Amino acid sequence: MSRGGILIIDDEEIIRTSCERILKPEGYAVRTAKSGTEGLQALDFSSFDLVLTDLKLPDIDGIEVLVRIREKWPDTRVIIMTGYGTVQSAVRAMKAGVFDYIEKPFSPEDLLALVKRALERKGLSARGGEIVASHYELGNIVGVSQAMQRVFQLIAKVAVTGSTVLITGESGTGKELVAKAIHFNSPRKEQPFIIVDCNAIPETLIESELFGHARGAFTGAFEKKKGLLEMAAGGTIFFDEIGNLGLSTQAKLLRVLQEKEFRPVGEKKTIQADIRFVSATNKDLKMMTRDGTFREDFFYRLNIFPIHIPPLRERREDIPALADHFLGKHSLEIGKDVTHISAEAMRMLFLYDWPGNARQLENIVQRAIIMCPGKTLRPEHFSSLEIPAVEEVPKTVDELKEKKKDLRLKSVEGIEKSFLMEALRRNAWNISKAASDVGMQRPNFHALMKKYNISAKQKHPSGS
Repeated sequence: MSRGGILIIDDEEIIRTSCERILKPEGYAVRTAKSGTEGLQALDFSSFDLVLTDLKLPDIDGIEVLVRIREKWPDTRVIIMTGYGTVQSAVRAMKAGVFDYIEKPFSPEDLLALVKRALERKGLSARGGEIVASHYELGNIVGVSQAMQRVFQLIAKVAVTGSTVLITGESGTGKELVAKAIHFNSPRKEQPFIIVDCNAIPETLIESELFGHARGAFTGAFEKKKGLLEMAAGGTIFFDEIGNLGLSTQAKLLRVLQEKEFRPVGEKKTIQADIRFVSATNKDLKMMTRDGTFREDFFYRLNIFPIHIPPLRERREDIPALADHFLGKHSLEIGKDVTHISAEAMRMLFLYDWPGNARQLENIVQRAIIMCPGKTLRPEHFSSLEIPAVEEVPKTVDELKEKKKDLRLKSVEGIEKSFLMEALRRNAWNISKAASDVGMQRPNFHALMKKYNISAKQKHPSGS
C-alpha cells in the first residue's frame, strides 16, 4: 500500500535523487520537480499529501510555493528544505503555514521522522486495515479520486464478510483487480481464487468445466474430472463477464447459490459448496432481465453487494497517479531507467478520453517507455494519441472559433473538449470563473460541458 504521495521540489538533482532513495523504500509514492513552476504544475495534475520544497529555487522561492499551495491545496502539508537556515526565513515560513523546516544536509533518519510526523498529523499513517490516505493503492488498484475512494471503502467493508459481490464497469476499468482485492483481504485469502472467463468457455462445455463430471458421464469422458466449483472449495470463484452465461447455466448456478451444493455431471452424490461468489460484467444485467436474456432471480442473488467502477474519463484525477504507477511497473519490467513524465505529456494524458480505460493507459505508457531514449516521457512519445498539443488549445471563445474554421469535425470535437478541460483546470473547476475566463456566458459554457459529458463531479483534486 502506498503510504502517501510526496512531491520533492529542488533544483539540485542530487537532493531530489537522495530524497527518492530515502523515501521510496519506505513505501511512499514520490515525484520530483526541479523548479517551483514545475512543482505547481505537478500539483495541478496529481494529488499529493506532502510537499518538500527547497527555499531557494531558480524561479520562485519556496515561501511563494508554500503560499500558493496553502491557497489552492490547503490539505497538502509543506516542509521547507534549505541550506540557508535563518531565523527570519523560518519565521516567514511558519507564518505562511509551513508544517516544519529542515536544514540541509539532513540525515535519512531525520527526513523519515519528519515525513512520518507530517503524514501522521494528517491522518495518513498505515493503521490496521483502514483506508486513510488520499492516494491509496489496494493491490494494483490505484486511485486518488473520490469515486475510487468509495470503491476502496466498499472493498474494505465487504472483504471481511462472505457476501456475494457483483462488480460492474466498462472493459479495462479493473474489475478483476477489485475481485482479487476482495479475496486477498478476506478470511479466505489462503484458499483458492478461481477465475471463470465466461467469454472463453463454449456453452457446450461450461457445465462440465464448472461442475466436473464422472468417468463415462458422456462420450469422451474417459476419466473423472474435478470442476472449477470443486477446485474453489473454501475460497472464491470469480465469474468474469457473467452476462455471457446462457440461461441454462444461470439456472444451475442459482441452485448452487441457494442450496450451497452441486452435483458433477453423471454423479449421484452432491458436493457441499463452501464458496464465495464474486462476479463482474460490462453489461446492463437489469436491462437483460427485462429482455429475457438474463434470469431475474439469478441477478438478485448476484447483486447482493454491488460495486461500480466508473470509467477513467469520469475520474480524470486518477490519470496521473495511474500513469506514474504504470511507469514504475513497466520501466522495471522492460529494464529501462525511465523515471518521469513531463508536465506537457501529463497534460496530454489528462485531456484524453481513454475509451479503453486504465488498461489502455497502461498499454500506452508501456509503449512510450519503449520509445523513450532518455529518462523522461514527453509528448512525442505518446504520438499515437489524437490530442491537440497543449500550446494549440485555445484560451478564449474567439480563439476557439478561429481554430474550428481550419479543423475537420473529429478534430473540432477534440479541440472543444480540450478547450473546456483547460479552462476548467485553470480555474480550479469553478464553472462560473471558467466561463468568464474564456469570454462565454455561463449557460453556454455549461451547455458545451453537457455536450461532452463533462461535469463538476469529475473535478481534479485541485478543484474547489
